[in-house]
Amino acid sequence: MALAQFSFPTAITFGPGARAEVAAHLSQRGLRRPLLVTDRALSALPVLGEFRDRLRGLEVALFAGVAGNPTASQVMEGARAFQAHGADCVIGFGGGATLDVAKVVALPATRGGHILEYAWDHPGARPIEGELPWFVALPTTAGTGSEVGRSSVVSEDESRLKRIVFSPALLARHVFADPELTLGLPAAVTAATGMDALTHNIESYLSPAYHPLCDGIALEGTRIAARALERAVLQPRDLSARADMMMASMMGAIAFQKDLGAVHACAHALGAVCDLHHGLANALMIDTVLAWNHEAAAPKFDELAHACGLPGGGAALVPWLRELKQRIGLGGTLGSHGVQAAQVPRLVEVALADICHQTNPRPCSAADFDHLFRAAL
Repeated sequence: MALAQFSFPTAITFGPGARAEVAAHLSQRGLRRPLLVTDRALSALPVLGEFRDRLRGLEVALFAGVAGNPTASQVMEGARAFQAHGADCVIGFGGGATLDVAKVVALPATRGGHILEYAWDHPGARPIEGELPWFVALPTTAGTGSEVGRSSVVSEDESRLKRIVFSPALLARHVFADPELTLGLPAAVTAATGMDALTHNIESYLSPAYHPLCDGIALEGTRIAARALERAVLQPRDLSARADMMMASMMGAIAFQKDLGAVHACAHALGAVCDLHHGLANALMIDTVLAWNHEAAAPKFDELAHACGLPGGGAALVPWLRELKQRIGLGGTLGSHGVQAAQVPRLVEVALADICHQTNPRPCSAADFDHLFRAAL
Protein backbone atom coordinates (compact mmCIF):
# COMPACT_ATOMS: atom_id res chain seq x y z
CA MET A 1 0.00 0.00 0.00
CA ALA A 2 1.38 3.43 -0.97
CA LEU A 3 2.23 6.01 1.67
CA ALA A 4 -0.50 8.63 2.32
CA GLN A 5 -0.05 12.01 3.96
CA PHE A 6 -2.82 13.69 5.95
CA SER A 7 -3.20 17.06 7.63
CA PHE A 8 -6.10 18.87 9.28
CA PRO A 9 -6.37 22.59 9.63
CA THR A 10 -6.71 25.28 12.21
CA ALA A 11 -7.75 26.23 15.74
CA ILE A 12 -11.49 26.93 16.04
CA THR A 13 -13.58 28.67 18.68
CA PHE A 14 -17.12 27.52 17.97
CA GLY A 15 -20.44 28.65 19.38
CA PRO A 16 -22.77 31.59 20.03
CA GLY A 17 -20.79 34.66 21.08
CA ALA A 18 -17.45 33.45 19.71
CA ARG A 19 -16.96 36.82 17.98
CA ALA A 20 -16.46 38.47 21.37
CA GLU A 21 -13.11 36.70 21.73
CA VAL A 22 -11.39 38.29 18.72
CA ALA A 23 -10.05 41.50 20.30
CA ALA A 24 -8.43 39.68 23.22
CA HIS A 25 -7.02 37.05 20.89
CA LEU A 26 -5.23 39.68 18.80
CA SER A 27 -4.15 41.85 21.73
CA GLN A 28 -2.59 38.89 23.51
CA ARG A 29 -0.33 38.46 20.47
CA GLY A 30 0.71 42.09 20.38
CA LEU A 31 -1.35 42.81 17.27
CA ARG A 32 -2.88 46.28 17.13
CA ARG A 33 -3.61 47.29 13.54
CA PRO A 34 -5.98 44.83 11.86
CA LEU A 35 -7.36 45.25 8.36
CA LEU A 36 -11.01 44.21 8.61
CA VAL A 37 -12.05 42.69 5.28
CA THR A 38 -15.76 42.40 4.49
CA ASP A 39 -18.16 42.81 1.60
CA ARG A 40 -20.10 45.85 0.48
CA ALA A 41 -23.46 44.56 1.66
CA LEU A 42 -22.28 43.60 5.15
CA SER A 43 -20.45 46.89 5.60
CA ALA A 44 -23.80 48.71 5.70
CA LEU A 45 -25.47 46.34 8.18
CA PRO A 46 -25.68 46.67 11.98
CA VAL A 47 -23.95 43.30 12.46
CA LEU A 48 -20.65 44.76 11.24
CA GLY A 49 -20.98 47.85 13.43
CA GLU A 50 -21.69 45.65 16.43
CA PHE A 51 -18.60 43.58 15.69
CA ARG A 52 -16.39 46.67 15.24
CA ASP A 53 -17.57 47.93 18.63
CA ARG A 54 -16.09 44.75 20.12
CA LEU A 55 -12.66 45.63 18.70
CA ARG A 56 -12.07 48.60 20.98
CA GLY A 57 -8.43 49.12 21.78
CA LEU A 58 -7.40 48.14 18.27
CA GLU A 59 -6.73 50.52 15.38
CA VAL A 60 -9.00 49.02 12.75
CA ALA A 61 -9.08 49.87 9.05
CA LEU A 62 -12.03 48.65 6.99
CA PHE A 63 -11.77 47.22 3.50
CA ALA A 64 -15.27 46.56 2.15
CA GLY A 65 -14.44 46.11 -1.51
CA VAL A 66 -15.61 42.51 -1.93
CA ALA A 67 -18.68 41.93 -4.10
CA GLY A 68 -19.91 38.81 -5.87
CA ASN A 69 -17.36 36.19 -6.87
CA PRO A 70 -13.93 37.37 -5.66
CA THR A 71 -11.75 38.86 -8.37
CA ALA A 72 -8.07 39.62 -8.68
CA SER A 73 -8.74 43.38 -8.69
CA GLN A 74 -10.56 43.09 -5.36
CA VAL A 75 -7.59 41.30 -3.83
CA MET A 76 -5.14 43.89 -5.15
CA GLU A 77 -7.31 46.74 -3.84
CA GLY A 78 -7.33 45.02 -0.45
CA ALA A 79 -3.55 44.62 -0.59
CA ARG A 80 -3.18 48.36 -1.13
CA ALA A 81 -5.48 48.99 1.84
CA PHE A 82 -3.30 46.68 3.96
CA GLN A 83 -0.19 48.63 3.00
CA ALA A 84 -1.81 52.06 3.46
CA HIS A 85 -2.91 51.15 6.99
CA GLY A 86 0.40 49.59 7.94
CA ALA A 87 -1.66 46.60 9.03
CA ASP A 88 -0.13 43.86 11.16
CA CYS A 89 -2.97 41.33 10.79
CA VAL A 90 -6.17 40.59 8.89
CA ILE A 91 -9.70 39.88 10.10
CA GLY A 92 -11.98 38.24 7.53
CA PHE A 93 -15.66 38.86 8.32
CA GLY A 94 -18.14 37.53 5.79
CA GLY A 95 -19.07 34.71 3.46
CA GLY A 96 -16.89 32.58 1.26
CA ALA A 97 -16.01 35.33 -1.20
CA THR A 98 -14.91 37.68 1.56
CA LEU A 99 -12.83 35.04 3.30
CA ASP A 100 -11.18 34.02 0.03
CA VAL A 101 -10.08 37.65 -0.43
CA ALA A 102 -9.14 38.12 3.22
CA LYS A 103 -6.83 35.12 3.36
CA VAL A 104 -4.68 36.41 0.46
CA VAL A 105 -4.67 40.23 0.73
CA ALA A 106 -1.47 40.15 2.76
CA LEU A 107 0.28 38.00 0.16
CA PRO A 108 0.89 40.63 -2.55
CA ALA A 109 0.95 43.34 0.15
CA THR A 110 3.99 41.82 1.84
CA ARG A 111 5.58 39.67 -0.88
CA GLY A 112 4.96 41.83 -3.95
CA GLY A 113 3.67 40.89 -7.37
CA HIS A 114 0.12 40.29 -8.56
CA ILE A 115 -2.14 37.81 -6.79
CA LEU A 116 -2.60 35.68 -9.93
CA GLU A 117 1.16 35.15 -10.07
CA TYR A 118 0.66 32.99 -6.96
CA ALA A 119 -1.98 30.75 -8.59
CA TRP A 120 -0.88 27.13 -8.68
CA ASP A 121 -1.21 26.90 -12.47
CA HIS A 122 0.60 30.15 -13.31
CA PRO A 123 3.53 29.31 -15.63
CA GLY A 124 5.97 31.15 -13.37
CA ALA A 125 4.12 30.73 -10.09
CA ARG A 126 5.64 32.66 -7.20
CA PRO A 127 6.39 30.47 -4.19
CA ILE A 128 4.51 31.06 -0.95
CA GLU A 129 7.13 30.52 1.73
CA GLY A 130 7.27 31.34 5.40
CA GLU A 131 4.50 32.80 7.55
CA LEU A 132 2.10 35.47 6.40
CA PRO A 133 0.65 38.14 8.71
CA TRP A 134 -1.76 36.77 11.31
CA PHE A 135 -5.20 36.06 9.87
CA VAL A 136 -8.42 35.25 11.75
CA ALA A 137 -11.72 34.35 10.11
CA LEU A 138 -15.33 34.88 11.12
CA PRO A 139 -17.78 33.23 8.69
CA THR A 140 -21.18 34.89 8.35
CA THR A 141 -22.61 32.20 6.07
CA ALA A 142 -22.66 28.42 6.38
CA GLY A 143 -21.63 27.16 2.98
CA THR A 144 -18.15 27.27 1.53
CA GLY A 145 -16.21 26.58 4.72
CA SER A 146 -13.52 28.91 3.39
CA GLU A 147 -12.61 29.76 6.98
CA VAL A 148 -10.89 26.38 7.39
CA GLY A 149 -9.49 26.15 3.86
CA ARG A 150 -5.93 26.54 2.66
CA SER A 151 -6.88 27.84 -0.77
CA SER A 152 -8.39 30.97 -2.23
CA VAL A 153 -10.42 30.96 -5.44
CA VAL A 154 -9.88 34.23 -7.31
CA SER A 155 -11.37 35.04 -10.73
CA GLU A 156 -9.60 36.79 -13.54
CA ASP A 157 -11.37 40.13 -14.00
CA GLU A 158 -11.87 39.94 -17.75
CA SER A 159 -12.36 36.24 -18.48
CA ARG A 160 -13.98 35.43 -15.09
CA LEU A 161 -11.98 32.20 -15.06
CA LYS A 162 -11.32 30.99 -11.54
CA ARG A 163 -7.72 30.59 -10.39
CA ILE A 164 -6.65 28.82 -7.21
CA VAL A 165 -3.99 30.10 -4.83
CA PHE A 166 -3.07 27.23 -2.54
CA SER A 167 -0.73 26.95 0.44
CA PRO A 168 -0.92 25.85 4.09
CA ALA A 169 0.37 29.37 4.81
CA LEU A 170 -3.09 30.69 3.86
CA LEU A 171 -4.83 28.86 6.69
CA ALA A 172 -6.46 31.09 9.27
CA ARG A 173 -4.52 31.08 12.51
CA HIS A 174 -7.82 31.00 14.35
CA VAL A 175 -11.46 30.66 13.32
CA PHE A 176 -14.22 32.23 15.38
CA ALA A 177 -17.30 30.35 14.20
CA ASP A 178 -20.29 32.15 15.70
CA PRO A 179 -23.68 30.88 14.44
CA GLU A 180 -25.34 34.06 15.73
CA LEU A 181 -23.71 35.83 12.77
CA THR A 182 -25.91 33.81 10.39
CA LEU A 183 -29.26 34.56 12.06
CA GLY A 184 -30.02 37.49 9.77
CA LEU A 185 -29.33 35.71 6.50
CA PRO A 186 -32.18 35.77 3.97
CA ALA A 187 -33.78 32.40 3.30
CA ALA A 188 -32.45 32.28 -0.27
CA VAL A 189 -28.87 32.80 0.91
CA THR A 190 -29.26 30.25 3.70
CA ALA A 191 -30.58 27.74 1.17
CA ALA A 192 -27.91 28.32 -1.48
CA THR A 193 -24.98 28.34 0.92
CA GLY A 194 -26.41 25.35 2.76
CA MET A 195 -26.60 23.38 -0.48
CA ASP A 196 -22.96 24.26 -1.07
CA ALA A 197 -22.05 22.76 2.32
CA LEU A 198 -24.11 19.63 1.63
CA THR A 199 -22.54 19.27 -1.82
CA HIS A 200 -19.02 19.52 -0.38
CA ASN A 201 -19.71 16.68 2.03
CA ILE A 202 -21.42 14.46 -0.55
CA GLU A 203 -18.90 15.02 -3.34
CA SER A 204 -15.85 14.58 -1.14
CA TYR A 205 -17.25 11.28 0.13
CA LEU A 206 -17.94 10.09 -3.43
CA SER A 207 -14.43 10.98 -4.60
CA PRO A 208 -12.40 7.79 -5.24
CA ALA A 209 -9.29 9.35 -3.65
CA TYR A 210 -8.03 7.54 -0.55
CA HIS A 211 -8.66 9.51 2.64
CA PRO A 212 -10.65 7.60 5.30
CA LEU A 213 -10.35 10.50 7.76
CA CYS A 214 -12.14 12.78 5.33
CA ASP A 215 -14.66 10.06 4.50
CA GLY A 216 -15.74 9.90 8.14
CA ILE A 217 -16.04 13.67 8.39
CA ALA A 218 -17.96 13.87 5.09
CA LEU A 219 -20.52 11.29 6.16
CA GLU A 220 -21.13 12.98 9.50
CA GLY A 221 -21.23 16.39 7.80
CA THR A 222 -23.85 15.01 5.41
CA ARG A 223 -25.89 13.68 8.33
CA ILE A 224 -25.79 17.03 10.14
CA ALA A 225 -26.67 19.07 7.05
CA ALA A 226 -29.49 16.69 6.11
CA ARG A 227 -31.20 17.19 9.46
CA ALA A 228 -30.59 20.94 9.73
CA LEU A 229 -30.72 22.61 6.31
CA GLU A 230 -34.47 22.75 5.82
CA ARG A 231 -34.97 23.89 9.42
CA ALA A 232 -32.37 26.67 9.03
CA VAL A 233 -34.19 27.95 5.93
CA LEU A 234 -37.76 27.70 7.20
CA GLN A 235 -37.07 28.59 10.86
CA PRO A 236 -34.32 31.20 10.46
CA ARG A 237 -34.06 32.10 14.16
CA ASP A 238 -33.41 28.47 15.15
CA LEU A 239 -29.92 28.83 16.57
CA SER A 240 -29.43 25.08 16.88
CA ALA A 241 -30.07 24.61 13.14
CA ARG A 242 -27.79 27.55 12.36
CA ALA A 243 -25.03 26.03 14.49
CA ASP A 244 -25.49 22.66 12.81
CA MET A 245 -25.15 24.22 9.36
CA MET A 246 -22.05 26.16 10.37
CA MET A 247 -20.49 22.93 11.61
CA ALA A 248 -21.53 21.02 8.47
CA SER A 249 -20.01 23.79 6.38
CA MET A 250 -16.64 23.52 8.13
CA MET A 251 -16.75 19.74 7.97
CA GLY A 252 -17.40 19.81 4.24
CA ALA A 253 -14.47 22.13 3.67
CA ILE A 254 -12.18 19.94 5.78
CA ALA A 255 -13.42 16.82 3.97
CA PHE A 256 -12.78 18.19 0.51
CA GLN A 257 -9.05 18.12 1.17
CA LYS A 258 -9.80 14.74 -0.41
CA ASP A 259 -11.12 16.56 -3.52
CA LEU A 260 -14.53 17.07 -5.10
CA GLY A 261 -16.19 16.07 -8.38
CA ALA A 262 -18.15 17.01 -11.46
CA VAL A 263 -20.86 18.93 -9.60
CA HIS A 264 -18.25 21.48 -8.62
CA ALA A 265 -16.64 21.51 -12.05
CA CYS A 266 -20.06 22.42 -13.48
CA ALA A 267 -20.72 24.97 -10.74
CA HIS A 268 -17.38 26.68 -11.31
CA ALA A 269 -18.19 26.92 -15.01
CA LEU A 270 -21.63 28.37 -14.28
CA GLY A 271 -20.05 30.96 -12.01
CA ALA A 272 -17.45 31.93 -14.60
CA VAL A 273 -19.69 31.98 -17.67
CA CYS A 274 -23.09 32.93 -16.23
CA ASP A 275 -22.09 34.61 -12.95
CA LEU A 276 -24.36 32.30 -10.96
CA HIS A 277 -23.96 32.20 -7.18
CA HIS A 278 -21.76 29.21 -6.39
CA GLY A 279 -24.15 27.56 -3.95
CA LEU A 280 -27.08 28.00 -6.33
CA ALA A 281 -25.02 26.55 -9.18
CA ASN A 282 -24.23 23.48 -7.09
CA ALA A 283 -27.90 23.10 -6.19
CA LEU A 284 -28.97 23.30 -9.83
CA MET A 285 -26.49 20.61 -10.90
CA ILE A 286 -26.24 18.17 -7.99
CA ASP A 287 -29.18 15.90 -8.78
CA THR A 288 -28.38 15.70 -12.50
CA VAL A 289 -24.71 14.87 -11.90
CA LEU A 290 -25.35 12.44 -9.04
CA ALA A 291 -27.96 10.54 -11.05
CA TRP A 292 -25.28 10.12 -13.73
CA ASN A 293 -22.66 9.10 -11.12
CA HIS A 294 -24.79 6.53 -9.30
CA GLU A 295 -23.71 3.49 -11.29
CA ALA A 296 -20.03 4.22 -10.59
CA ALA A 297 -20.37 4.46 -6.80
CA ALA A 298 -23.52 2.60 -5.77
CA PRO A 299 -22.23 1.37 -2.35
CA LYS A 300 -21.27 4.91 -1.39
CA PHE A 301 -24.72 6.14 -2.42
CA ASP A 302 -26.14 3.57 0.02
CA GLU A 303 -23.96 4.99 2.82
CA LEU A 304 -24.99 8.58 2.01
CA ALA A 305 -28.66 7.63 1.96
CA HIS A 306 -28.24 5.98 5.37
CA ALA A 307 -26.54 9.12 6.72
CA CYS A 308 -29.50 11.18 5.48
CA GLY A 309 -31.95 8.81 7.17
CA LEU A 310 -33.49 7.67 3.90
CA PRO A 311 -35.18 4.28 3.51
CA GLY A 312 -34.66 2.50 0.23
CA GLY A 313 -30.88 2.71 -0.12
CA GLY A 314 -28.83 4.78 -2.52
CA ALA A 315 -31.57 4.98 -5.13
CA ALA A 316 -33.45 7.30 -2.74
CA LEU A 317 -30.68 9.92 -2.56
CA VAL A 318 -31.29 11.84 -5.80
CA PRO A 319 -35.10 11.99 -5.43
CA TRP A 320 -34.61 13.26 -1.86
CA LEU A 321 -32.24 15.96 -3.06
CA ARG A 322 -34.76 17.09 -5.68
CA GLU A 323 -37.51 17.27 -3.08
CA LEU A 324 -35.25 19.08 -0.60
CA LYS A 325 -34.39 21.71 -3.21
CA GLN A 326 -38.09 22.34 -3.81
CA ARG A 327 -38.83 22.69 -0.10
CA ILE A 328 -36.07 25.25 0.44
CA GLY A 329 -36.87 27.31 -2.65
CA LEU A 330 -34.10 26.17 -4.99
CA GLY A 331 -36.20 24.37 -7.55
CA GLY A 332 -36.10 25.06 -11.25
CA THR A 333 -33.68 24.42 -14.07
CA LEU A 334 -30.60 26.16 -15.38
CA GLY A 335 -32.85 27.74 -18.00
CA SER A 336 -35.17 29.18 -15.37
CA HIS A 337 -32.14 30.89 -13.85
CA GLY A 338 -31.08 32.52 -17.09
CA VAL A 339 -28.65 29.98 -18.55
CA GLN A 340 -29.03 29.68 -22.33
CA ALA A 341 -28.38 26.72 -24.62
CA ALA A 342 -25.98 28.89 -26.62
CA GLN A 343 -23.73 29.08 -23.54
CA VAL A 344 -23.34 25.31 -23.24
CA PRO A 345 -20.22 24.97 -25.45
CA ARG A 346 -18.37 27.54 -23.33
CA LEU A 347 -19.65 25.92 -20.12
CA VAL A 348 -18.30 22.57 -21.32
CA GLU A 349 -14.94 24.13 -22.12
CA VAL A 350 -14.58 25.69 -18.67
CA ALA A 351 -15.84 22.61 -16.80
CA LEU A 352 -13.45 20.33 -18.68
CA ALA A 353 -10.52 22.58 -17.68
CA ASP A 354 -11.59 22.50 -14.01
CA ILE A 355 -9.51 20.22 -11.79
CA CYS A 356 -12.46 19.09 -9.66
CA HIS A 357 -13.82 16.57 -12.16
CA GLN A 358 -10.54 14.64 -12.09
CA THR A 359 -11.72 13.04 -8.83
CA ASN A 360 -15.29 12.43 -9.94
CA PRO A 361 -16.26 8.77 -9.42
CA ARG A 362 -17.05 8.54 -13.15
CA PRO A 363 -14.62 9.99 -15.74
CA CYS A 364 -15.99 13.05 -17.56
CA SER A 365 -15.43 13.85 -21.21
CA ALA A 366 -16.52 16.95 -23.11
CA ALA A 367 -19.48 14.96 -24.43
CA ASP A 368 -20.43 14.01 -20.86
CA PHE A 369 -20.39 17.62 -19.70
CA ASP A 370 -22.44 18.63 -22.71
CA HIS A 371 -25.00 15.98 -21.76
CA LEU A 372 -25.07 17.08 -18.11
CA PHE A 373 -25.53 20.79 -18.84
CA ARG A 374 -28.25 20.13 -21.42
CA ALA A 375 -30.02 17.71 -19.09
CA ALA A 376 -30.05 20.41 -16.39
CA LEU A 377 -31.30 23.14 -18.75
